Amino acid sequence: MFQLGFVSAILADYGFKHVVDFASEHGFKSVEMMCWPGDSGDSRRYAGVTHIDVENLDADYIRFYTKEQGVSISGLGYYPNPLDADKDKSEFYIEHIKKVIRACNKLNVPVMNTFIGRNQSLNMTDNLALFKKLWKPIIEVAEQEGVKIGIENCPMYFTNDEWPGGKNLAISPAIWDIMFETFPTPLFGLNYDPSHMIFQMMDEIKPIYDYKDRIHHIHIKDVKVYKDKLDKVGILANPLEYHSPKLPGLGDVNWRKFFAALTDIRYRGPIVIEVEDKAFEGSVDDVRSAILTSRNYVKQFLP
Repeated sequence: MFQLGFVSAILADYGFKHVVDFASEHGFKSVEMMCWPGDSGDSRRYAGVTHIDVENLDADYIRFYTKEQGVSISGLGYYPNPLDADKDKSEFYIEHIKKVIRACNKLNVPVMNTFIGRNQSLNMTDNLALFKKLWKPIIEVAEQEGVKIGIENCPMYFTNDEWPGGKNLAISPAIWDIMFETFPTPLFGLNYDPSHMIFQMMDEIKPIYDYKDRIHHIHIKDVKVYKDKLDKVGILANPLEYHSPKLPGLGDVNWRKFFAALTDIRYRGPIVIEVEDKAFEGSVDDVRSAILTSRNYVKQFLP
């Protein structure tokens, strides 16, 4: 029913073959492969990782090796800020998104996952106008290639580096409605991560029902909100001052209701573990433990 996988970014120090082998050896059916350009210059955590180089794509080898190992690619991931205030950066990001979409077609991968982006010098209304302008050519490429786009609902606002407002517009159902009204093609949808709803104090289950036809890919990640810290700093503080990403089952997402909702809507796509828990970043063994501990927790909801 569900295609259990993980996001390859957590194995940043290893190559494509190692990632596929690890998935195969430990019972994963899929991997979301990171496709950052080699000269991205993005130093934030989990960015800049390349397990498939779309500019030098050996599609035949990738298709052969994943099939041989019994592992599918759930999606190709690249998460920059396409609405960046720096025009040169924005254009570079958009062009690379197009390259990743075209690579999806060549690899028979159903979805390309990314962010909408955000110009932090503009208000929400002006950002939405910019989104309509800059995303039109991206949507056109997706339609030409027959590839879905999954927009992750992450605000990309955690610390002073992303102040003010974060680097991704797609933070709430109100914004998603405008996104899908602007570009009504069914290829345009969500890479839904329930954890981002939790620290924004929103219901993480209801969107599964409300956007069931727009959920193209799912990230399995948890977060814990520390109420004592929130009481001290308030919701206007940088979000990492009062919450922390955790492995599934160690935070506040109601996973029983989450998986019940997925079965209610007859979801049949990938569910991909995303590890961003700092408690499991001390060593290679910690990273391995994080992936496998997450797998073991999630498997209680799988056949």
